[in-house]
This record gives sequence, C-alpha cells and structure tokens, in this order.
Amino acid sequence: MITYTKPPHPREYRLIFKNVDREGWDASIECYLRDDGYAELQKAIAMQPKEITDEVKKSGLRGRGGAGFPTGMKWTFIPTNNTKPVYLICNCDESEPGTFKDRYIVHQDPHQLLEGMVISAFAVGAHIAYIYIREEFPQAAIILERAIEEARARNFIGKNILGSGFDVEIYVHRGAGAYICGEETGLIESLEGKRPYPRIKPPYFPAALGLYMCPTIVNNVESLCHVKHIIRMGGDAYAKLGVPRNTGTRILCVSGDVRKPGYFEIEVGKLTMRELLYDLCGGPKDGREFKAVIPGGSSAKILRCEESYTLKNLDGSSRQLAFWDIPLDFDTIAACGSMAGSGGVIVMDDSRKMSWVLNNLNAFYAHESCGQCTPCREGTTWMKKITDRLVAGDASPADLDTLESIAYQIDGKTVCAFGEASSWPVEAIVAKFRDELLADTRAVAVAAPHNPEAVAQRRFLQPAP
Repeated sequence: MITYTKPPHPREYRLIFKNVDREGWDASIECYLRDDGYAELQKAIAMQPKEITDEVKKSGLRGRGGAGFPTGMKWTFIPTNNTKPVYLICNCDESEPGTFKDRYIVHQDPHQLLEGMVISAFAVGAHIAYIYIREEFPQAAIILERAIEEARARNFIGKNILGSGFDVEIYVHRGAGAYICGEETGLIESLEGKRPYPRIKPPYFPAALGLYMCPTIVNNVESLCHVKHIIRMGGDAYAKLGVPRNTGTRILCVSGDVRKPGYFEIEVGKLTMRELLYDLCGGPKDGREFKAVIPGGSSAKILRCEESYTLKNLDGSSRQLAFWDIPLDFDTIAACGSMAGSGGVIVMDDSRKMSWVLNNLNAFYAHESCGQCTPCREGTTWMKKITDRLVAGDASPADLDTLESIAYQIDGKTVCAFGEASSWPVEAIVAKFRDELLADTRAVAVAAPHNPEAVAQRRFLQPAP
C-alpha cells in the first residue's frame, strides 16, 4: 500500500503524481525500477511507432501545457515525405505564474518523464531529444542530468535501446528564465542560441519547420508523462478517465486565498469549481469570501464568483451555469470565457483590490515582453504605467477607457500568443470590475498634467523663452 507524507484528498486520482511525496520514494533509477519502472518502454519498443501514436490518439490526451491541443494529432503533423532529422523537445520552462506542477515531477520522479520521452521519441522517429528547463530550476537540472546518466547506464537511453536497434539521446538545455521561452517557437529560437523571438505561424509550424528547420514535436512535461500511462493502460482504458473530449487526469496548482493551497491531481471534468475550492482546498480564509478566480494561469481571463453563463448544448438548446458549478475541463471553462490553460488556479478573496491585482499582472507582462512586436513592446508598458497611476490614486476615469483600448489593440495583433496573454487579464478585469476600478480613480482635468510623470513630460512641450 502506498503511503504519503502529504496524503492526497480522497477526490484526487493520482496517476502522474503517484510517486510525489510518497514515503520511501527517491529519484534514483533503482527506486523507479523496483516500482516496475521502464516496463512501458519495454512494451512500447516492441510495438510499431504508428501503433503508439494510434493509442495516444485513442486516449484523447490533450496537451497539458496550456493550449489543450490533442497530443496524438500533433504527432501526425510531421510530413509523411520528410527526409530531415526529427527532434523531440520537452518544454520544462514552466513560466506561467500560478503553475508549479512540472517541477515536482522533475524533482521527485524524473525517470517517469524520461520514460515518457523515450517512448514518444520512438513514436515520432526522433533520435535526439531536448529538455528545455528554465534557469530558475538549478537543482532540477542536476537531477535530470543524473537521471539521464542512470538511464543510459541501463540502456534505456543511448545506442540500440534494449536491443531494439533504436537510438536516442536526451540533452538538458537550461534557458535564461524568460517567459516567452514557454512559447514553443520562442523556445526553439532560444535552443538554437538566438534571441527568443517567436516565429510566425504559418509557415513555421514546429512539426514541419522547427528546430534547425526540421520537423520538431514540442510537448509539456505532464503531457509526456501521460504517454507512459497510456501505453500501460491502453488508449481506450485511459479515455475512460475524465469525461468525453476531456480525458485522463490533470494536475491543478491552487494558490492564493484558500485555506489549503497546493497541487491536486484529478480526473478532468469530474470536479466542479465549488468542489475544488471548498472540498479540496478547505474554503476561504477566516472571515473572508471568495471574490474571483483565474482558472488557468495568469494569462487566463478572470471569472467572478457570482457570475453565471449561458452555454450551448449539443442539440442547439442553451442552459445556465453558475460559476460554482463549472466542471473543471477544457471545453466548459472555454465556453465560460476563460481557459483551463496550464492548470494554475489563482484564487482571490474579498480582501484583494482588483487595481492591485491588475497592476501586478501588468508589471509581469511588461517585464516579460520579448519586444519583437510593437503592440506588445509598447502596449504592455503603457498598460503598466496606467495601472501604476491607478494604485497610486492618480488615475482619471478616462484612463480606464484608454487601458481597455490599449488591450484590444494588442489582442490578436502579435506574432505569438503573448499578445493575448498580456491583454486578456486587462480586458476581463476592466469589464468585470469597472465600478471597483473607478472607485480608485479621481476626477482630474485630463488635458492637464496630473501626476509627476506627466508634469516631467509636459516641460518639453513648453515654448522656448
């Protein structure tokens, strides 16, 4: 029987996190092998690559890094007439604020990731794979390097794996801690040693023109770990976990104003927002009430706790759904105007001022813009300056209109999704909390300078004596 130093909630379903915080468990290959580690690799290596891809497609696995795109389908995008090398990249950048799941996998169960990667590399025909890990995970990089050497010594990585004739090498590449490197083409540019400017799609879809202009599959840490379990269970059995179109398990990272923040692995769509926040997380702190939730990392649109939504049914009819009854799956959260994203659930209670929340987000995105696209480069800084004034009590009511206008001029007008990531929080918070934000403004003569920055700029407009 498995016991844990931090027992999981009865509503959890531990699959990827089976060994996280497990008593008597360590990150060594000896410990992993005692638990039947690499058994799925031995099974997979005897299969045809297409059979593995078909099992992943049957499983319904959707990417756990943010976009929720079907993993098996992504693998099939490699051109059938390809003659170039194929690369596999594990995105371990985990830079989305509110997300902290991948680091637990790497720190405590690195061989699960490596096994998933080798199976995936075999399926897509990649002989070189990279783990792109952010600079802020120094210990994780050391753990991965050690695990790779352990796996190579046992012939799970390297030449002629398990006598199959298949070769694969895995390398750890440490990034420089840039949020934009979580975007797959920005990551690829960084891996090539260049400034991480995302590439425009089309034509630069990684599965066709990726690393070194060769076909490249980029998957998240959690997604690659699921591949191992799909091979063990079979695609059809895996698809029975969760709900239709939202299969398997996923790890939610809950932070903010709850009694019991932390990570929770659940079957996708089997819990509602109420069950997550009250049953698993213990409800709000003493004397407080929940106010709003960002359900998928900082780039997801905020949801108010008293909202309700009109959703379309498959037969064309509509139904009302209250915030608390939202099932935690990709499709329903998207239908409610936000996204499940990377699983970073950020909770705010009634002690939080939304002007402060918005300024905090704007400061992050202004700092992290790569600067390639003018709307992001200029707009994120403009939005931060406005919310700086807002929290200082120096903003005018008209500033909210300007703020909203800037956000909509960024949204959809950039090379990558950073434009949406930076503008969606502004769009949602201004729309849903306008009255509260207005209360933090003051009536001023908009044409006249009304803060130190404006006064300083105004002096350059005075006529020469």
